[in-house]
Amino acid sequence: MAPFEKNNMKTSIGQLINSLIPTLLLWYAAYYCLSISYLLTLAISLLASAFVIRTFIIFHDCCHGSFFKNKKANDILGIITGVITLVPYQQWKNAHAIHHATSSNLDKRGVGDLWILTVEEYASRGWFRKLLYRAYRHPLVMFGLGPIAVFAVQYRFNRKGARRKERMNTYLMNALIVSLYALMCWAIGWQAFLMVQGPIFYLSGLLGIWLFYVQHQFEDSYFENEDEWSYVRAAVDGSSYYKLPRMLQWLTGNIGFHHVHHLSPKVPNYYLEDAHNSAPPLHKATTITIRQSLASLKFRLWDEESKRFVSFRAVKHRLRQGQAPAVTMKAKKIDPLKAG
Repeated sequence: MAPFEKNNMKTSIGQLINSLIPTLLLWYAAYYCLSISYLLTLAISLLASAFVIRTFIIFHDCCHGSFFKNKKANDILGIITGVITLVPYQQWKNAHAIHHATSSNLDKRGVGDLWILTVEEYASRGWFRKLLYRAYRHPLVMFGLGPIAVFAVQYRFNRKGARRKERMNTYLMNALIVSLYALMCWAIGWQAFLMVQGPIFYLSGLLGIWLFYVQHQFEDSYFENEDEWSYVRAAVDGSSYYKLPRMLQWLTGNIGFHHVHHLSPKVPNYYLEDAHNSAPPLHKATTITIRQSLASLKFRLWDEESKRFVSFRAVKHRLRQGQAPAVTMKAKKIDPLKAG
């Protein structure tokens, strides 16, 4: 990965131009079409939301310090793109660094990832906590309410124990977002603003959650306890290669090469495909197409015995048959509702 852990100023600037400018132009086009047809506005909003995802990938690279060589430039651009995507820069940067350092580690769940229980943990929970978990993992909740819960609520508050720099950055970005939205409401009216920004916000949030979900939630993924966990295996086996059509790959900033990104976060998004192609061992990573990725919706629990994700239905059958294994004391069981 070392040859690809560098940025190209010309390519980075070019990506800024072909990401931010279309985002702004499409937003204006959606607003302009309000006087023609709201269906046309919604269609343009869908395309605009895809460019918001592409803008988020730039934000994402800034968090890893891989978009520009200069740290200050990454921080400034990270704040700007964070305002556009409604993601707090320092908060997400810190949480995402923990995600990379602990991905697929059963003993270190709870920060920067999704709520995942093992079969054993689920079997040991009371009915109320099982109900909460099932609700959280339901597609209508995760992808229906998720964009609002995460981007409009969760990201507006600081994490428990956050340091001063992170807290102040969250306050700053909230102030910038409120100021920008207030200015837009004053300029075009709050009704028009909501009719344009609402769909773009919701669709981009839904797509963002889906991409994060599908790249770690596939049947033959990888999870281990601390004493057996491997960073390389977590990257290559615990992250998928989401093979998308060429245009979707471009719009999502090559994030489908997620196994490469987890192996080396310092590789900027525009070199991920080259890094993948240059390393034959990476070609063995789990490859998932759009059609195959839809099957991930039924994977809800990690089975430590079979080393794969299973559905609630499969677990229900095992519980009825009395085949659920006893909870092992080997793993440190993490419950986000307790850990906060």
